[in-house]
Amino acid sequence: MKRAPGALEAALAQLEAAHLRRARITFEATGGGRTLAADGRALIDFSSNDYLGLARTPALAAAMAACAAASGAGSAAAHLVSGHGSEHARLEQELAAYTGRERAVLFSTGYMANLAVLSALCGRAERVLLDRLCHASLIDGARLAGAALKRYPHLDAEAAARALESDCPPATLIATDGVFSMDGDLAPLPELARAAARHGAWLVVDDAHGLGVVGASGRGVLEHYGLASEAVPVLVGTLGKAFGSFGAFVAGAADLIEWLIQKARPYVYTTALPQPVAAATRAALALAQRESWRRERVHALTARFRARAHAAGVPLSPSSTPIQPVLLGSAAAALAAQRALEQAGFWVVAIRPPTVPSGRARLRVTLSAAHTEAQVDALVEALAAACAPAVEPAHAVDTPAEAADAAARKASV
Repeated sequence: MKRAPGALEAALAQLEAAHLRRARITFEATGGGRTLAADGRALIDFSSNDYLGLARTPALAAAMAACAAASGAGSAAAHLVSGHGSEHARLEQELAAYTGRERAVLFSTGYMANLAVLSALCGRAERVLLDRLCHASLIDGARLAGAALKRYPHLDAEAAARALESDCPPATLIATDGVFSMDGDLAPLPELARAAARHGAWLVVDDAHGLGVVGASGRGVLEHYGLASEAVPVLVGTLGKAFGSFGAFVAGAADLIEWLIQKARPYVYTTALPQPVAAATRAALALAQRESWRRERVHALTARFRARAHAAGVPLSPSSTPIQPVLLGSAAAALAAQRALEQAGFWVVAIRPPTVPSGRARLRVTLSAAHTEAQVDALVEALAAACAPAVEPAHAVDTPAEAADAAARKASV
């Protein structure tokens, strides 16, 4: 919706009234664990995506510093001009090997990677099928392509298969998150892969929150399900979550990657990721594979959190990943719980529409290998106290503003 300059103040006030206005807080990391400092307060961070506890590891900082000293801080050009360096090339090779693919290509962000994949593989008026709760970047990628976008109910592989059977022509591409970032649940990839194969459609999986964490060796949701790379031709991963650095990549067959390099606008028309970031990521990738205790620890802490939260009556969603949503219903209830936890010394962010559906506001708790058992136990105690007065029916719409927002998002697809 276009807004005249004079209307912005009123629009911002409406967001404030609906408990939907966001506010940035400036944090400083303190120590090597998960402690943050803000306005003179120390808070234990249970909102980051640093699942393996690698972001503050000295080895990453050392790799970044050494590369910056040798090659400079920035790439200064696009990959296809003069910005593609040796650290980029080595990281792409290592990511391809890590994911069991022929090639990989780097992107500056996961958002750009998803825009690139959908816009390069789909043409105007071609059909794209998405999970209703998939990441916004997949939706925007379909829009950038000019594709006809259709969404199936969350995790409903049968509905996706029916859509492929009934639509004429069938979808060119099916896309889904591997681990859904706000719910922590896993996409039904075996069923989606079979449906895509029957109809000759691309299957794109954004495994941003699965790679490094899920699967016997941390290779993500495909490893969890025992799927070969042929079942999921296009794999998107990010480097700023479990791997603790920054950036993203797409991995797949050699021809797919070459096509993205030639045709993906978010790759062709942007400056390359700085080489020091690539160097830090290479260090993180090596640590993630060598130090399996990190993955084992975050899963153990997740199980501990769930057991104690269940016993304390905290309203959890059924997630086995380090993403643990605490459903509270309204945006107001979620914000109240966030403030109560902040007073108790914990940083757990309230997630509100439009990031999640109206009436499904929540606290998004994330576990890290850098947390301690004592921190997890203390968080559960604080959550039980904060949620008792805050929880509301999770199906109710908060306000007329949220209802309007939900209707607008539904109409847009």
